Amino acid sequence: MKIADEWDIDNLPNRLTMFRIALIPVIIVSLFLQSTNLLVPYHLVLGHIAGWTFVMASITDFLDGYIARKRKIVTVFGSFLDPIADKCLIVSSLIILLALGRIPVLIVIILVLREIYIMALRLLSLERGFNIKVGQLGKWKTALQMIGIPMLMVNYPLLGIPFPLIGIIMIYATTVLSLYSATEYSIETFRKLKMARKEKVHKEVLQ
Repeated sequence: MKIADEWDIDNLPNRLTMFRIALIPVIIVSLFLQSTNLLVPYHLVLGHIAGWTFVMASITDFLDGYIARKRKIVTVFGSFLDPIADKCLIVSSLIILLALGRIPVLIVIILVLREIYIMALRLLSLERGFNIKVGQLGKWKTALQMIGIPMLMVNYPLLGIPFPLIGIIMIYATTVLSLYSATEYSIETFRKLKMARKEKVHKEVLQ
């Protein structure tokens, strides 16, 4: 894929990425206020603010990549910042839900370490000049995560729907898919790294 002005910051995809980062404090503050006794009548509202803000941030994650590819304005800055913004959103949300006692600590450790590991692999692949596409398992993981985390943020049944129960079930499913997709991503990344090394050795031999 053609890369536009490598360090161009002022374009729509990068603005969406930076907007996603700016939404993170809204989520944290809303959940913090929900956990206190100061605004008890507004706990449901605060949970919805946090949940829908997370959904909005997740949608920008899809949009910035789609627009960048569609308009061919992929930049080094965007490729670097986008995965960091994603991980900041997910990790901060998981940690605050852990602090509120809504997710088991082991699940958070697995998901956070997985996010850090995948980010490292992505940055390595970008540095080596290639990119690994997200597999089907990774897409399912993201979809479940996008639904499960907001449900746990709301933390109240709504219209007879047990948001907390459904949310935690989806997070457990997310954890399983995260491990499988990380394995799949690792295999593909190291396969391409091995191919790149072989091509490099072959070129050196020809010289």
